[in-house]
Amino acid sequence: MSDAPEGSRPDRASGDLAGRLAAWLEDLGLADQLGAAGLPTFERDADGAVLWHDPATGEPLAAERLEELDRLLRSEGEDPAHAVPIALVRLRRETRVRAALLDGGWLDYAGVGRLRGTSENAARFALHKAAERRSVLLVQHEGRTLVPAFQLDEDGQVRTELLGVLEPLLASGEDPWRTWAWLTTPAALLGGAVPHEAARDPEELPLVQHAAVRLAERARPPAG
Repeated sequence: MSDAPEGSRPDRASGDLAGRLAAWLEDLGLADQLGAAGLPTFERDADGAVLWHDPATGEPLAAERLEELDRLLRSEGEDPAHAVPIALVRLRRETRVRAALLDGGWLDYAGVGRLRGTSENAARFALHKAAERRSVLLVQHEGRTLVPAFQLDEDGQVRTELLGVLEPLLASGEDPWRTWAWLTTPAALLGGAVPHEAARDPEELPLVQHAAVRLAERARPPAG
């Protein structure tokens, strides 16, 4: 007789579900997003069998927890057989966008200081004062402060035309990474134009400002 506690003892049905669920996520290219989303993760043993693990304890996932996970991931849409875990799809997209943003699209304090002809400390002080006025976007990453480069001119100053675009976005409390992504990728609100590029055109700038305000209104939590 097995000594496994009731509820965590594997059976054929849960074993089949473990494999089906893992294969489904692998086919969708979403298996790597489970851990980042705080969900149970899986690995395959030498024989290819799927082993699911509880994110809190690292222990094997109980059968009922596996069934709950399956229901959760298939809860989007009317037909569970053809559902797609939207949250994981969104997380995968954000992960890819973040990697692209990090690929040379930012400066540190010292880099901004060099452009401005000032010291690193002077640049740090000025940037944080500007951030308090909501006139520069700063992004935290792995204990560092990143200054997205798109918003700066050749002298390291925030582009004047972007001040009215940044302010509502920063005031809304929107995630800085999403703000960075919206400003540097094609935006539906602008018919596919890239906001920070469109803002260089005086005729397009009011449209970019309007789009920023609308995005900020969506991001701002409801009152009360």
